[in-house]
Amino acid sequence: MKKVEIFINGKKIKAEENKTILEVALENDIYIPNLCWHPELEPTGTCRMCLVEIEGAKALQTACTTKIQNGMNIKTDTEELKKLRKMNLWLILSQINGEIPENSQFKKVIDHVGIYDFKFEVKKPSFEIYDNPLFTRNQNLCILCGRCVKICQEVRKTGVLGFINRGIDTKIGTVNNKPLSEEACRFCLACVEVCPTGALKDKIEFTPETRQKTLLPCSNTCPAGIEVFRYVRLIAEGKFQDSLNVIREKVPFPLTLGFVCPHPCEDACRRGYLNQPIAIRILKRFVAERDDKSWMKKINKKPETGKKVAIIGSGPAGLTCAWFLKILGHEVFVFEKMEKPGGMMRYGIPRYRLPEEILDSEIEIIKSIGVIIKTNAEIKNLEELFDDGFDAVFLSAGAWEGTKMQIPGEDLDKVYDGISLLQKISKNEKIEIGKTALVVGGGNVAIDVARSLKRLGVKVTILYRRTKAQMPALPSEVEEAEKEGIEIKILTNPVEIKSYSGKLSIVCIKMELGEPDESGRKRPVPVEGSKFQISTDAIVMAIGQKVSIPKEFELKLDKKGRVLVDENLMTSKRGVFAGGDCVAGPQTVIEAIEYGRKGASFIDKFLGGDGDISLKLSDETEESPCLGREERFAFKERIKIQTLPPDERIKNFSCVEFSLNENDAIYEAKRCLRCQLRLKIKKVPLP
Repeated sequence: MKKVEIFINGKKIKAEENKTILEVALENDIYIPNLCWHPELEPTGTCRMCLVEIEGAKALQTACTTKIQNGMNIKTDTEELKKLRKMNLWLILSQINGEIPENSQFKKVIDHVGIYDFKFEVKKPSFEIYDNPLFTRNQNLCILCGRCVKICQEVRKTGVLGFINRGIDTKIGTVNNKPLSEEACRFCLACVEVCPTGALKDKIEFTPETRQKTLLPCSNTCPAGIEVFRYVRLIAEGKFQDSLNVIREKVPFPLTLGFVCPHPCEDACRRGYLNQPIAIRILKRFVAERDDKSWMKKINKKPETGKKVAIIGSGPAGLTCAWFLKILGHEVFVFEKMEKPGGMMRYGIPRYRLPEEILDSEIEIIKSIGVIIKTNAEIKNLEELFDDGFDAVFLSAGAWEGTKMQIPGEDLDKVYDGISLLQKISKNEKIEIGKTALVVGGGNVAIDVARSLKRLGVKVTILYRRTKAQMPALPSEVEEAEKEGIEIKILTNPVEIKSYSGKLSIVCIKMELGEPDESGRKRPVPVEGSKFQISTDAIVMAIGQKVSIPKEFELKLDKKGRVLVDENLMTSKRGVFAGGDCVAGPQTVIEAIEYGRKGASFIDKFLGGDGDISLKLSDETEESPCLGREERFAFKERIKIQTLPPDERIKNFSCVEFSLNENDAIYEAKRCLRCQLRLKIKKVPLP
């Protein structure tokens, strides 16, 4: 591009000839006040704030619309220009009715330019503030700069916003003066992003530091940092393998997660403010089921380092750590005390939620790159591992021991702990239950136990000391349990277990909610004189789990028996790292995976590497800023995931949930608000 030479306030500048005076000035740290201009939009010059003086020109020119020419001599800060800008600001402010936000561009321009203090009053308009699920629209602060209209019409091409009426009654609104949800609005919030005054404002406040996390919550709430927005967008485009490749860059268990992830991304999804969040988990399963494994050719395994790492435990944390360490060139051995690998994924999650063949297939992929897994191999001494030539150890033992309520009768026969019972069921071991069982607890383990026992022909009742809304289990799992005929007695707390004539009797007391406790939930308080008894054949205590670390490991533990680690996950013993349940207590699969990722990075650094575990399995593609118009977009309902009928599913441990077909997956992915597009909008330079 041809360059020309110009002068701005006496400063010689060379710039490309197709640029405007404003662009060149801002690029050279010469600030010219502006309000209607935006780097993403075609300039209009309507605010008249960027007027400049050009030598030889008959009149002042707007810097945002005037292209530079060779030899131009431009002045931006003469006394006349300063006076004129103050006048323009006063005129603009005369139509503003409200307090201008301190962090807005408008306020910063006012502070920079200053305004005249005229003595006469101007009647200001008064509009009702429009409350939207994601933002507010306060037309009392609107200066009719048109930036929101232009980005909606020209960039997003949604065509929802426009100028309404003429003359002094002009305002910005929807074309047919209907609510945004009825005008095909895509709720991308580009209009909010470009508004200079705060007339359009996010309902959730954020700082520059928390901006990205707030505006793109799906990826930022994923413990493993999966680029959720990206893989959902690729599904919408029909690029299923590309979508899976994005997921696989972060985790070695995409299909397993597609079945069992608790999906914190969905809880945070901004689409949920309109109607229902995107069904992100099932979309992950959809693409993982169609894997052609072409991504394996893109794995760039580093040369062998000669270093050897021992992983204790083959759960999600341990196997994830092993996966990334092997790719980094280290020799990796996984030691598992059980007869099969998988940890809690295999022995803690019922098969109706996670079919065993799914887990096996993903573990086989981990083994295929050279990770060696030794089962029936319990490690009892860490020093022996170092004596055998291992350079580092990653401890990822699960929370296999159930906690007790410390009430009388807990040690009676047929009183089980939840996690041990799930382990027995997964191994198809014989269990003495009887016809009825009570499950105490409100977490996912309690629900898994209850639904598993139901499939064994047992009549199950869950006892929980708080309300159903306070149950820590996934609401969807609670709902499915009730569909299967499992009764949930809330505000009920056991205080004693008795045995009589081969049966058990559990003494309970009714609870009521008092003041909030340290968790923020209202504390359950016993109701005086409300004790009652329930007769049953078996009782399962599913109130929590804890880890049990062998004393022979000689590691420092906290008061709860968990391994103490530093910021690099190293334990009190040099070269021994730890993560997952044994450090943080019971974890979800995705949380444990993130511990495995971190462990691999820290161990690699310890062994002399750079700790970079990033994988590049997907190609970067340019994302169009255009969304287009889609009528009734806000009303698109979340896809309904099909399941086995309750009366069929309780007969066996077959997978309850069906997957999506291609049409449904694309439909669901297209419900996404594409929040990431807002983050790509350029910022306006401020004074």
